[in-house]
Amino acid sequence: MSAYNIRYVLGVALIGALGGFLFGYDWVVIGGAKPFYEQFFLINDVPAMQGWVMSSALLGCVIGAMSSGVISDRFGRRVALFIAAALFTSSAIGTGAASSVSMFVFFRIWGGLGIGLASSVSPIFISEISPASMRGRFVTLNQLTIVIGILLAQIVNWLIAQPVPEGATAAFIRESWNGQMGWRWMFWAETIPASLFFLLLFAVPESPRWLVRTGKTEKASGVLARVGGEQYAADRIRDIRQSFGAVTEKINYRLLLSKTIFPIVFLGVFLAFFQQWCGINVVFNYADEIFSAAGFGVSDTLFNIVITGIVNLVFTFVAIRTVDNWGRRALMITGSLGLSIVYLMVGTSYYFDFKGISTLVFILMGIAVYAMTLAPITWVVLSEIFPNKVRGTAMAVATTALWIGSFLLVILFPILNSALGAHGTFWVYAAICFGGFLFIRKKLPETKGKTLEEVEELLTGEK
Repeated sequence: MSAYNIRYVLGVALIGALGGFLFGYDWVVIGGAKPFYEQFFLINDVPAMQGWVMSSALLGCVIGAMSSGVISDRFGRRVALFIAAALFTSSAIGTGAASSVSMFVFFRIWGGLGIGLASSVSPIFISEISPASMRGRFVTLNQLTIVIGILLAQIVNWLIAQPVPEGATAAFIRESWNGQMGWRWMFWAETIPASLFFLLLFAVPESPRWLVRTGKTEKASGVLARVGGEQYAADRIRDIRQSFGAVTEKINYRLLLSKTIFPIVFLGVFLAFFQQWCGINVVFNYADEIFSAAGFGVSDTLFNIVITGIVNLVFTFVAIRTVDNWGRRALMITGSLGLSIVYLMVGTSYYFDFKGISTLVFILMGIAVYAMTLAPITWVVLSEIFPNKVRGTAMAVATTALWIGSFLLVILFPILNSALGAHGTFWVYAAICFGGFLFIRKKLPETKGKTLEEVEELLTGEK
């Protein structure tokens, strides 16, 4: 490890991971604003509209993820991150300034484009510049910044929102500072980190693997030499060139359907979709419904959301510590089976109408399991399993599947919750997690400690 320029790689990885930070903030900020903007726009009693407004950003995520492969493969990972930073900044301003539901939804979709781009490109960018022995923890930094973004959004929402009196009417909330201006400042606060991300991107290099693909080998060698020295650069350049083979700069999308690559793409799509349908993200998006069903009021719910964010952060550090030691496969198996068990307990708690602290404890257990396993490790696996020649495009396909899964999860939760109750909904998630456990145990190989080119050989069987 001492042969590597850790400070340089860490600095580049942290700047790249700011895309994850903004992804986390933009994705969760709406949860704290929800009780107030719904009153402002008079949609608090319209479930279909509530689901559409809440999930609209995810539509943008799908579009952003779909386009990420073309943008990052044609123009580079760095340019794609610049575009994401600009989208985050402009959407934060526009969402906070919205005067109608349609304007609000437009800018949520606009911000979703940034989330989709950043969620796909940031892990790839970090993965492609990191040494193999530490790649897991560097890519997990992206999840750490996502979690910090989530926590900061939760804290900002909590600090901005003024206390809501017990039994406050809808009209009172609508006319209060929270209902008129508070929710706007929750979104406007994002402009500060979004602008900082844009400026800091000028200090990072392009991905060396993208540079080799586009014929800029000398620049790629310079970047890799800064990471691990001249010999390290020469070895990596040789391996990268070999992995590309006869592939030209132009992307051949038919490669995704080839006999050797399609099974890898399918594995990535399954893991991405499963990361959302394991169900934990409804806690962040529908915290007010989940905690109110457990007997908490609005102000208590905002505080509980901060607690969930702290637990999320703490256990992400556990993931950083274990990802390159325990391995990806072990953590994914632990997470899927662990969540299945926790959801059984959460559903049982709702079924027997346990109120207050017990339900909160079970939910926090679920967040802890998710934060140290499926949340970060899925991104690590996705960033490293796809072959060099199709990585950007294949990652776009997998990330698109992730956001389609998230969109369906968020828009269907109110329907499931209404039809099955909170207990039945969490039992459904328990069954899904157990199915994911069986699939991962059978299909996912271990990739820790291997270079991206060695992972490619393992999964394709090609040398």
